[in-house]
Amino acid sequence: MTISVFSRFSIYFCVLLLCNGSMAQLFDPTTNQWQTHRQGSFRECRFERLQAFEPLQNVRSEAGVTEYFDETNELFQCTGTVVIRRVIQLQGLLIPRYANTPGMVYIIQGRGSMGLTFPGCPATYQQQSQQFLFQGESQSQKFIDEHQKIHQFRQGDIVVLPTGVAHWFYNDGDTPVVALYVYDINNSANQLEPRHREFLLAGKNNRVQQVYGRSIQQHSGQNIFNGFSVELLSEALNINTVTTKRLQSQNDQRGEIIHVKNGLQLLKPTLTRRQEQEQAQYQEVQYSEKPQISSRWNGLEENLCTIKTRLNIENPSLADSYDPCAGRITSLDSQKFPILNIIQMSATRVNLYQNAILTPFWNVNAHSLMYVIQGRARVQVVSNFGKTVFNGVLRPEQLLIIPQNYVVLKKAQHEGCQYIAINTNANAFVSHLAGVDSVFRALPVDVVANAYRISREEARRLKNNRGDEYGPFPPRLQQQIYPEFSNESKGETSE
Repeated sequence: MTISVFSRFSIYFCVLLLCNGSMAQLFDPTTNQWQTHRQGSFRECRFERLQAFEPLQNVRSEAGVTEYFDETNELFQCTGTVVIRRVIQLQGLLIPRYANTPGMVYIIQGRGSMGLTFPGCPATYQQQSQQFLFQGESQSQKFIDEHQKIHQFRQGDIVVLPTGVAHWFYNDGDTPVVALYVYDINNSANQLEPRHREFLLAGKNNRVQQVYGRSIQQHSGQNIFNGFSVELLSEALNINTVTTKRLQSQNDQRGEIIHVKNGLQLLKPTLTRRQEQEQAQYQEVQYSEKPQISSRWNGLEENLCTIKTRLNIENPSLADSYDPCAGRITSLDSQKFPILNIIQMSATRVNLYQNAILTPFWNVNAHSLMYVIQGRARVQVVSNFGKTVFNGVLRPEQLLIIPQNYVVLKKAQHEGCQYIAINTNANAFVSHLAGVDSVFRALPVDVVANAYRISREEARRLKNNRGDEYGPFPPRLQQQIYPEFSNESKGETSE
């Protein structure tokens, strides 16, 4: 009887240990269970049918609108990405916030100012420093304002948002700012949970989110100060209770994009037109050429407080491939843009001219989110089973998720096509099936001939017909070679 009880106790104890170990592993942030999404071990991801996405929900603010793509969709969850599109009206300010996930912003339209606050970095801009004080000035006038560096952004810029770094955007141009935000949930920098969370430092987010089929007000819509007691927060910040209540924004209905009535009065260095041109030329040389050994380069430019967080991907000098008859491809990886090492993301900007075709390829080490900016493109995506999982014409403001290793073929329509692709790897690269660096070029003729049961001459043509081309190809015999791309083809689908 004693032995039986002891044996039963031993079994219970072992089961308890196993359960505790499993639960600990599940909730221990150091195990980063959700980071296995991309490897497919966390859940079975079904990519049998892809679809073009458009924003699912619009949330209006006083000076703009925030558009959310369906983050609950399996394709977003399996690729570990969240996409948001924002429109900031003239004199609109996207209130300061930070997020648990790193992100990348592409400026589709407009220009303005922005700030990123890196912890521990000193104030770069000071309106009035102590050594220039005149006699009789009071102590309170020593530093009227001081803050970290303000950056200017414009159309075509890629802006990096590291995890936990507070940031804001302001439209000081003459057209609305349109920006696409892509966040990487599965990034190792996110140790919170497999979900994107924005922590507002002001105002509130009035988004209503579907949770378990019920429409509820999202609790995270309040800013972080709202959770503290007025008395304790007043004491901590050494301010009066009236100001503290203002910080909590309890009665603020303006939303997350607010209108600045008289415009922001920002302290920033003023440049002459000549200085601006010299600065632009310097940046072009810096990123289009390999760094030379010089007294100007000592490696200190790479430290966190001075690292560059913005780079214009539409700069022609950054192009990796250009064909005057086909288009241009520009990729930003950590070699050109070192801060991408921090967020482990990269971007590719593609401009295809009329009827140009992009070499078939697959993303070797990343998922890719393709967002169409202008024009249209016929896109086909094929899975590992040789099955077409997407076949449609993408139009502006549509988003297509292309899983890692899935082969994709793209052809611009008669009006051409421009799109941005955000990749989930700081050094994402692709493998081409045509062109000077294609897979076929690397295979012996006999291997190609025997694999496809074709003659050696046909194998040579397969290897070399596009042998002198790279990236976008000009239209050539498209009706004979790619009849399925004709707009009049049977079975055409448009997502």
